[in-house]
Amino acid sequence: MLKNLVRHPWLKRWMPSPVNLLLMGALVYIWFHPPAWVSHPQKPAPNIQIHMADGRSIPLASLRGQVVLVNFWATWCPYCVHELPQIQTFYRDWHTRGFTVLTLSLDDNPQVAAAYLRKAHDDLPLGVADEATQRAFGGISKVPSSFIIDRQGIIRDAISGQVYYGRLVDLVSPLLAEPNSKNL
Repeated sequence: MLKNLVRHPWLKRWMPSPVNLLLMGALVYIWFHPPAWVSHPQKPAPNIQIHMADGRSIPLASLRGQVVLVNFWATWCPYCVHELPQIQTFYRDWHTRGFTVLTLSLDDNPQVAAAYLRKAHDDLPLGVADEATQRAFGGISKVPSSFIIDRQGIIRDAISGQVYYGRLVDLVSPLLAEPNSKNL
């Protein structure tokens, strides 16, 4: 039956070539797993206060002993919104092993980001990415941008682009396997 359909001239005109099928497949793959550039700065995390959306301030140094993902994002960024469920699932699965997340919103109105997270990802800690915080991380020129800080407070990975669960496993699990200096 399929062979009979392909014989119709009007259908042949709409059949994509194998090259077009490969290109479409690549586009779909990139949409769900876009490229991200990972660098390894190996420098101390900045000694700053993170201003949370609920009004608290958290010294970044107080999270030593945990592996921390600092994620800069915005509600207007489609890749950011696409990666948040992956981050949330990873956070739920790995939090008890010593992993935590700080999602820092670049939205002009922090209440917009807070409302979005409450609706969709209520267990992710939300902070405000003010200019001082962005400068402390070397200036955030695009989102999403993420930093993985090891248990000793060293930025081990800087990720420019979207993270997904598998990439987080590859980057975070070796850091969680390292000894916790707080327990030594």
